[in-house]
Amino acid sequence: MRFSGVPAILFACLAAAGCTSSSGIDDILAQKPSLETTSSVARPASPVPTADVVTEAQAEEVLAWAGPVPTPEALVPQTRVTGMPVPAEKPVAMLTPPKPTARTRAPVRAQIYSRQFRDAKPINFGKASPKRLAVHGVDVSRWQGEIDWAKLRTQGANFAYIKATDGGDHLDPMFKKNWRAAHEAGLKRGAYHFFYWCRVASEQADWFIRNVPRVPGALPPVIDVEYNGESSCKRRLSPQKIREKMQVFMDRLERHYGQRPIIYTAPDFYRDNLQGAFLDYPFWLRSVAAHPSKVYPGRKWIFWQYSGSGLSQGVNGKIDLNVFHGSEDQWHDWVDARSS
Repeated sequence: MRFSGVPAILFACLAAAGCTSSSGIDDILAQKPSLETTSSVARPASPVPTADVVTEAQAEEVLAWAGPVPTPEALVPQTRVTGMPVPAEKPVAMLTPPKPTARTRAPVRAQIYSRQFRDAKPINFGKASPKRLAVHGVDVSRWQGEIDWAKLRTQGANFAYIKATDGGDHLDPMFKKNWRAAHEAGLKRGAYHFFYWCRVASEQADWFIRNVPRVPGALPPVIDVEYNGESSCKRRLSPQKIREKMQVFMDRLERHYGQRPIIYTAPDFYRDNLQGAFLDYPFWLRSVAAHPSKVYPGRKWIFWQYSGSGLSQGVNGKIDLNVFHGSEDQWHDWVDARSS
């Protein structure tokens, strides 16, 4: 038998096996970066270009001319320096516990004081008594003089509507002081304007806006529409004209304050001019002798002025008493919806 060709064949097989025993030829030539990362190695943001694909025949040619296959750098033993941190051979992902989510705190709601008012002319409203409602308040003007707002609040004044302006050139002389003091005492506050029928509506709106600050948390502005026998304006407009002027005024205020104004009115004025109108506006109704459902049938309301002869610590003389149409929770929800 002849064995001269066997060693060559065997050598070729061993050479091929040696090149593929630990890592493929493509890996050695391409030298692709490792997919493993540690905290000290940053992966390139852009894709790493790949090496050209080398065929088996080309690989044999390279090995034949290039001599011994160099050992990949990754397999060369590294000299460790004492005192220097050495990365783990097999990086372990650091699992950081998620930060605790902050609990959503419920908004702090103002304390509601129960009604402690008295009345110089008490009315028996029967089962429909305003005493059955939870949130009471007052409306004031210069005629109440100096007010002890902190004391008035503890008597049951959880909110206050404060006279600001009337017509196009009159500012209540106590408005600024009352506006500031009511807020400092913790009452929810709002401002109202007495509408003057002998003045242009847009001028009255501009006058109100000029004098009443736009502040977060304030109650919606109020337009007070009624006939006043003591007013110098004796005009009696048609219901259509009255509604037109009111709409101009209210539109201007709503654009400025971002809240739909509330309409305050009295029984006779409502009957002659507002019945069936402004159904999408909140109403504040004066009704000192009967429940609003009897005086304003079918009309929804948000505030009820049930007395013009209230008595309370914190104020000298008589004061108007009012109540919110809803529970304590409904009051807070209504206020919060207008404070956001």
